[in-house]
Amino acid sequence: MPASIADSAIYRTLFSDDATAALFTDSAEIRAMLLVEGALARVQGQLGIIPETAAAFIDRAAREVQIDPAALAQETATNGVPIPGLVAAFRKAMQAPEHAQYLHWGATSQDIVETAQALRLRRVLELWDAGLAGLIAALGQLARTHADLPMAARTYGQAATPTSFGAVVAGWGHPLIRHRQALADLRPALATVSLGGAAGTLSAMGAEGPAVRSALAQALDLADPGHSWHAERDRMGALAAWMTGVTTSLAKMGEDLILMTQSGINEIRLEGAGGSSTMPQKQNPVGPSVLVALARQVLALSGAVQGAGVHRQQRDGAAWFVEWLCLPQLCISTGRAIALAADLATRISPDAQAMARGLDDGTGLIHAEAYTFALARHMPRPEAQARIKALCKQAMSDNRSLPDLVARDFPDLDLSAAGGLGTAPAEARAFAASTGA
Repeated sequence: MPASIADSAIYRTLFSDDATAALFTDSAEIRAMLLVEGALARVQGQLGIIPETAAAFIDRAAREVQIDPAALAQETATNGVPIPGLVAAFRKAMQAPEHAQYLHWGATSQDIVETAQALRLRRVLELWDAGLAGLIAALGQLARTHADLPMAARTYGQAATPTSFGAVVAGWGHPLIRHRQALADLRPALATVSLGGAAGTLSAMGAEGPAVRSALAQALDLADPGHSWHAERDRMGALAAWMTGVTTSLAKMGEDLILMTQSGINEIRLEGAGGSSTMPQKQNPVGPSVLVALARQVLALSGAVQGAGVHRQQRDGAAWFVEWLCLPQLCISTGRAIALAADLATRISPDAQAMARGLDDGTGLIHAEAYTFALARHMPRPEAQARIKALCKQAMSDNRSLPDLVARDFPDLDLSAAGGLGTAPAEARAFAASTGA
């Protein structure tokens, strides 16, 4: 398979998100960098830093010229950045040396690369926001529909107390609402222009440098940070951390679905589950497994991006290269996780009968907590807990029903609270209401 599985014709549909991946192609990057070069020339012409005729020519050419990505490979390998090759190819394609000399005036490679990246990340985050909105809405509808559907809550893999499937779905959805809000806070920070010149001082543009940066930000609808941020990598670190958070939350949903579709439990059916090459009975939870795998990959790559935040002096090629190696794959995997989870949310069908079997396997042990607190109204709680625990052991050793044993030993005990769902239905409905479902 290819080094990047997102580029594989075989595996791309499984692991990649086409909408996100389209913004990390060579052509998308070149187009964005040319757009930045054109806008830079335009504002510099307006401010009188370069001739207006040259500025207009460069701006127009930036929208029209076609540059072959492969033609930049050798110079990029030599220079460590694509901009020298891009500028040379652009100047040649313009066929107007009297104007081309003013291209890339006073900027440095990092300015163009990171401003172009900001333009593409802005679109990526718009896609993710829409995807999360659809996912949250689908989970809200699922939670409302099944707010009262009882099932066993499990801790450490063991039946604990009753809950509702709607409340389980709400547990998947609550973090996503927070992640979406955090994304709204992150988007303006990432949509920031970079223009600092060779060492972050804009010295080649003189006193007009800050005005150029402000005008460029306005022209591209980006924020002006008011200073160079070449070595300030907290924005990239925050993005990587956000991707880790959202994919981890989606992996929680995936893990639960894997367990609920497990043979012998079968509490969930997934429409379109995967098949086996040799076992015709298999209905494999492929989608949920992909969610878990993507989260683990994102977590690993995010750690590398956080490490790249240790940035030497005014520019650190090694640290910057780490971001290049990791960020595209991080974004593509995050986009895939969001899109896949939204699709899965529409293909989940709970099996009420299977959930009922999980609640009552004939022993009634899942109601032990309720019996303990009912008995604690008539004796000290430690004593009540000890009495019920002893009956639980007897139920397991003698294959007896705990409700029958409790009724035998405490015939006057009010057991009406046993089997209750507590706040689960209300929490499911509250989550659904918060999503507009």
